[in-house]
Amino acid sequence: MKTIGLLGGMSWESTDLYYQQINKMVQMKLGKLHSAKVVLISVDFSEIEELQHKGLWDEAGLYLKDKAIQLEKGGADGIVLCTNTMHKVASYIENSTTIPFIHIADATATEILSQNIKKIGLLGTAFTMEQDFYKSRLEEKGLEVITPNETNRKVVHDIIYNELCLGVINNESQKKYINVIEDLISSGAEGVILGCTEICMLIGDIKFSVPLFDTTSIHAKAAVDFVLS
Repeated sequence: MKTIGLLGGMSWESTDLYYQQINKMVQMKLGKLHSAKVVLISVDFSEIEELQHKGLWDEAGLYLKDKAIQLEKGGADGIVLCTNTMHKVASYIENSTTIPFIHIADATATEILSQNIKKIGLLGTAFTMEQDFYKSRLEEKGLEVITPNETNRKVVHDIIYNELCLGVINNESQKKYINVIEDLISSGAEGVILGCTEICMLIGDIKFSVPLFDTTSIHAKAAVDFVLS
């Protein structure tokens, strides 16, 4: 079994889900007392969030690059960045390490395309929904990406930072997310990406008329496929 390097803490709530899901999947596949070989570096999300909202992406990229190098030196055979938004600076990690980087958008696109879906709705932070670093990666795979309107984008973004990253699950916020998803479906989305690693905590097992793609689970599965390959 290879060792997976997790670069987490953005937020720790979703990194906890990664750790749980990766270990459960390894045990399911190998049985008995098996668990995943993991090297974890978890950052202080407050520092990252400040850089995000000041637009200091280069500084954030350099910060995460140093952490990724530590993961490689610590014995990781591949790296998983446990967040969607910070894939905006994925190139800093990819260009400064010699081990594979498992990109969350690539894993998600592969899963979507396996279900013959072409038009996909995208939820996430404002950075993920409004900037090109994530959408363009999906579009390069042949997907048409749609996002909520400006009002709904703000709702989605604010709930992520003010509630989900703090571990707060609010029924009223859940209803708002359901309405946003239904609006995307009405706009022609054949599926919806839960493109922030905390959103699954709010949506849970709610069923819609189209499939939802939980990027946390998809990314964790890609990590397990890698370590067992």
